[in-house]
Amino acid sequence: MAVMKKKGGKQLGAISTASLPDVIFMILFFFMISTTMREQDLLVQFQLPDATEVQKLEKKQLVSYIQIGEPTNALKPYFGTATRIQLNDSYRTIDDIRDFIASERNKLSEVDRAAMTVSIKADKNTFMGLITDIKQELRKANALKISYAANRTL
Repeated sequence: MAVMKKKGGKQLGAISTASLPDVIFMILFFFMISTTMREQDLLVQFQLPDATEVQKLEKKQLVSYIQIGEPTNALKPYFGTATRIQLNDSYRTIDDIRDFIASERNKLSEVDRAAMTVSIKADKNTFMGLITDIKQELRKANALKISYAANRTL
């Protein structure tokens, strides 16, 4: 019978790390492209009404948001509990809506300006008079494409 000798002392060859930076950069680029950054901080809290009909917005970069609701719990001691209008990252009044729409239009290219949509995210307990006043200001600013955010119940 043959006796098998154990050959000890051999070490494995070194692992090549030449392609490791390429793999790391591919993963980095993947996450940079696939993630989106939050555009604005919410200063108001709202509970959206239930929807009966839903339509998906195609180009979200062409959408400007108007949030309406009570200030968040952290901001209630400073601003109270009255309904507020948030444009970008600050509280504004109805009179500031025209300037807001003009600045949002100026950010877009000439081709995309006609496709700009304004999305109103209002608390379901917001008075309709306030929303009507906002719609009137949007009409004066020639922002006629309006979308309303709601909870999907379908």
